Amino acid sequence: MWKWTAAMLLGLSCGACSDEAVPLYPDRETEQVNYTWHATADSLQATTYEVFLSANGRYFKENNTSSNNFHYWWNAHMLDVLVDGYERTEDAAYVPKMKNLLLGIRETNNGHYPNEFYDDMEWLALSALRAYDLTQDADYLDAVEILWADIQTGINDHQGGGVAWRKGQLDYKNTPANAPAIILACRLYERFGSEEDIEQAVSLYEWLKNTLIDPSTGIAWDGINRNGDGEIDKSWLFTYNQGVVIGAGLELYRNTQNTTYLQDAVRTAKAALNSMSIAPGGILNNENQGDGGLFKGIMVRYLTLLAMEEGISSVDREDFLRFLLFNGQTVFSKSIARPSMMVGPDWNNLPGESTDLSTQLSGVMMMEAISKLQDGGLIE
Repeated sequence: MWKWTAAMLLGLSCGACSDEAVPLYPDRETEQVNYTWHATADSLQATTYEVFLSANGRYFKENNTSSNNFHYWWNAHMLDVLVDGYERTEDAAYVPKMKNLLLGIRETNNGHYPNEFYDDMEWLALSALRAYDLTQDADYLDAVEILWADIQTGINDHQGGGVAWRKGQLDYKNTPANAPAIILACRLYERFGSEEDIEQAVSLYEWLKNTLIDPSTGIAWDGINRNGDGEIDKSWLFTYNQGVVIGAGLELYRNTQNTTYLQDAVRTAKAALNSMSIAPGGILNNENQGDGGLFKGIMVRYLTLLAMEEGISSVDREDFLRFLLFNGQTVFSKSIARPSMMVGPDWNNLPGESTDLSTQLSGVMMMEAISKLQDGGLIE
């Protein structure tokens, strides 16, 4: 198995690129850099926890300067990031932090886990299920079961199937509400064996692939019927849509052994990496702060899982590892402000005065992903 190093990135370029593609891995500076992946992940974890924790200690606030607003789905990903830290370090200090956040999300959300948005609930269910895997704490599983039951109320025949984006707009369907639901259903089936869950995952995937995946490229479009006109948002190409489609295909392959799903995941990943709209110059696109600040981290999470999958070819694995390492090195060298340890939305530049939690989380996810690949022996 190849282990990718900084030197191996120099001068590499894309082989079979699309018309809009450019070389993926332009030359880096030649000076030696000591990439301390684990230590940097530790520092980002600690800083994020300390800086963004709300005054009441129950959730993580919108930014590091002026806003204490609560964003449900950002906090769901904060839980996922805490799970990353615990999984990597086995440091028991993460356990109460994770549990406090789970209960804090419920408390801050008017005492309930369900909310208006189906994708929000999917993110929390996915992170809570991971937390349950590590802790066997039944409170996490209770949350997952409540959320999964509520999520399934969003499945209807509008636009031919799929999960709605929100309860007040049941005829609008999008990739962010469907691909994570597929991932969740697969993981529930893997753990608990309900045939209904895997059947639901297969059905949702069929709708998603036939409706919101470009048949000529494998790129994921965002949604259909947002404006009530039955049209697809083909101009909305976001990094996280590609990530969750990769994750959906990967989880279905793992749970069915149908290689078509894995081929789909690889196809979408390769198309995304070669797209100037998604990864210009080999770096995941700057999608600004706000909700967009979280998009890159989600893409990184699921591309990392694909790169670690034994079923993919060595050539594809090497491409994905090069891409992830190049992005990780860029964040490490260019986008982390030191000593504040804030991460910017543009991974080629330092952050501005104010950093949103969403943006910070993507940076933490990037460092956790590279640390995971290093622990797996795939990079040095």
